[in-house]
Amino acid sequence: MDNKKTPEQKPDVHQELDGLDIKINEFGEIVTNFKIDKINDFLNDNVEDKKLRHLDAKNDSEEE
Repeated sequence: MDNKKTPEQKPDVHQELDGLDIKINEFGEIVTNFKIDKINDFLNDNVEDKKLRHLDAKNDSEEE
């Protein structure tokens, strides 16, 4: 098998996260060039939380 490393390609990311770089250092810590708060705000706005779906359904039925 060929164990040559391929040139590192940058993944496609959302415009708000352009330039995001995440790595794991030798101690297993996540190192990023963005503040965690900015990443969390982006995720809160763009990703649905599966664990909270049932709460949204209950609130919708109570309002009617």
